[in-house]
Amino acid sequence: MDFKLVTTPRGCKVRVFEAGGGDPLLFVHGAGGFLAENRFLDDLAKKYHVFAPELPGFGDSTGEERLDDMLDFTLHTWDVVEALGIDTPHVVAHSMGGMIAAEMAAIAPNDLGKLVLVGAAGLWIPEQPIPDLYAMLPHEYPKYLAHDPELALKLLTGGLDFSNLEVLAEFYIANSRRMAMAGKILFPIPNRRVSKRLYRIKAETLILWGEDDLLIPPVYGEKWKELIPGARLVKIREAGHLLPYEQPEMFVSAVAGFLG
Repeated sequence: MDFKLVTTPRGCKVRVFEAGGGDPLLFVHGAGGFLAENRFLDDLAKKYHVFAPELPGFGDSTGEERLDDMLDFTLHTWDVVEALGIDTPHVVAHSMGGMIAAEMAAIAPNDLGKLVLVGAAGLWIPEQPIPDLYAMLPHEYPKYLAHDPELALKLLTGGLDFSNLEVLAEFYIANSRRMAMAGKILFPIPNRRVSKRLYRIKAETLILWGEDDLLIPPVYGEKWKELIPGARLVKIREAGHLLPYEQPEMFVSAVAGFLG
């Protein structure tokens, strides 16, 4: 994918990956940002004009000091849409990005096409508490993130040689930057009251969930479906929280079948 840099009215400089043609599709990433390979985005770009911005604090995007709370993240992402000159994009969003996208759809219900939430964060069920990533070390993430923890480890490290201390230090610094930014809306474990606003969503909505998601259990998918008017829920087998990466073909098939 190619990328461009756009500047928002708030002054954030955002790297946006772009590819494909057709209807515009905005992809909003989760707390891990984009990984070394994002095959599902390339596959979506065969059908849609894909825009995948990195939030400030991730990759080469800057301006994280300008965003402090959920409203900032939400308006920032709409600012990026405006800076890109996109009209009524479909919005597909993963994990933390799902929480942002749901807020976008609630705040501006007439400004997007269809909405796809994938393993979305943002709700809280007391009987099914979500593990706290901020109480873990990075090497503990894989068992919560994927049906296959070995695959999760490979995806998260991108094949880096951690026997090289400089490489290891760079990884930890980048991860700390990402998690510090994400922590503004993910810590403490999110209950940002988005549930009170979901009734405002007019966009046709698909909820996608990995059946083996140990980070945000599938019962949360049921809750999103209950709270968003007319939403549909599809669970994908042999997939955990990193559903788009673990099962890219099934993920793209489900998204494309829904978006048309």
